[in-house]
Order: sequence, then structure tokens, then C-alpha cells
Amino acid sequence: MRMSGAEFLFPRSLVAAAEEEGREDWLASLPPTVMRFSHEWSLTIDRPFQPGGQTAWVAPALTSSGEERVLKVAWRHPEADHEADGLRAWDGHGAVKLFGVAEFTETIVLLLERCRPGLPLSGHPDESQDLVIAGLLRRLWIKPPAKHRFRPLAEMCERWAERFESKAAAGLVPLDPSLAAEGIALFRSLSTTANREALLCTDLHAGNILAAEREPWLVVDPKPYVGDPTYDVIQHLLNCSLRLRSNPETLISRFADLLDLNRDRLRLWLFARCVQESADSPELADVARQLAPT
Repeated sequence: MRMSGAEFLFPRSLVAAAEEEGREDWLASLPPTVMRFSHEWSLTIDRPFQPGGQTAWVAPALTSSGEERVLKVAWRHPEADHEADGLRAWDGHGAVKLFGVAEFTETIVLLLERCRPGLPLSGHPDESQDLVIAGLLRRLWIKPPAKHRFRPLAEMCERWAERFESKAAAGLVPLDPSLAAEGIALFRSLSTTANREALLCTDLHAGNILAAEREPWLVVDPKPYVGDPTYDVIQHLLNCSLRLRSNPETLISRFADLLDLNRDRLRLWLFARCVQESADSPELADVARQLAPT
């Protein structure tokens, strides 16, 4: 392991998130975990990426034969429990390759392909992002392998719906109660009524797509579930904040056309997700009102 002196470096965003969630003990476990896998996987590990993500320590590494890799040490959380399974199923087709995994009660350690130059798609214009994301989704929506461990999308939606209802009961939702109830009911029902199922990323947005050499763009940090492909478009739409607020209908039509999706179903998913997110992102309440079914 190669770092400056004997100091172990922590990404700033990870420290802030861990302290907010009371995971100081997990932070303290990172140095011995990183040291252990630098030995077990014969890695030379460099400084972690800064400011980093909120749930994982991620750093560039070299194998003993000089191949570039990325070491990711993440705390376990429900949405990301099957990242390794998803990467294994995609096998490098549109996503980074998986070279090693170790799972523990509180931690998952991954050895991943490194993307070069590694710049995120988020630095490109929205219209270019749309085309790249649509192309990747078409490739990633595969049939789940036999005897897979992936959970149904409905399980995630139910968990999020329960959180929303707790916030609504506390008066934290900036929507009329009847509209909030309609949206969260749709959020539950849409996840169980699709006529097609595929392996989903669920958190695919331009910040999780990196420029690479093996392929022009590769997905990182998926949170795989199995369910309605239409749902998988939503995170990108939420990140297109200017277009979403000014004309959500145009954004919906664009992606329905790009991916041959049912426009009405995509509209309902976006409405439901805007309702579900409105407690933490009040600006989405206005979008929810625009999209409310008549």
C-alpha cells in the first residue's frame, strides 16, 4: 500500500456521511481492511479519490503485474447489496468489470476495472447524456441469470414508500395529502404491474458513467434489482433539473422515443418518484403537480 507516510487518508464526503449516520466504528475499520486486501490481492494502493462518494472508500490500485484496478470498500446498505452480482451478470458489457469480491456483515470489498480517462458523462451536454444513457440501458436490460440473488424492484419501492409515509406523518412533505397519497400508491403499484422484467441499475445517472478506453463509456456503482425497465430511466430524468422543471412532458417524450417505452407509464413513474422525493427535494413537488394524473 502506498500513501504519504503512515497516514491513512479518508475521502471528505465519506467522512461526512459516516459521521452523520453514526458509522465512526466503520470508518475506524477501514485501514486494516484496506491493508488486508492489499496483501490478499497483491495490490499497491494509491490515495483514495477525493472528495469521494458517501458510502465507500475508493482508490486506484495496481496489481503485482502492473494492471490498473480500483479498490472499493463500501459499507453495506440495502440498495447496493448486489453490486457485485450485477457486475458479474453484465460481464463488462456496458459496465466496469469485476475482478474480486469479499462480503462481510458490515462491509463489501470490490476489485474493479479502472476507467481511463475516467471523466464522468455529467461534464457533457444534456442531449449527449441522453443518447449515451439510452444506449447503455438497452444493453444493460438483460434477463437475470438463473438462480440469481437479485431482489424485486417492489421491495425497494416498498421500503422507500414507508420512509416517505413517516415523513408525511411528520409534516415534512410539501404536497397536498391527497396528491401525496396518490403518488406513493402509484410508486408501490407500478413496481408490481410491469409486463416485462429486466436486470436494472436503479441509480443510473451521468455521474455514474465514466469515459473509458475498452468502451467509450462504462457504468459504475450500480444498485441492481429486477423489475420494470421503465423505472431505470427516472434517476437521469431527476438529474436533468432545468429540463425537468421547465418542461417535463418533453423530457418524457424524448426518453419514451429513445427507448421504445410506454410514454404514459414513464409519466406515471416520474410523477410517483417526484412525489416520493419531494420531502427531501421540495423543488420536485412542483414537477409532481405538473405531472399529476387528471
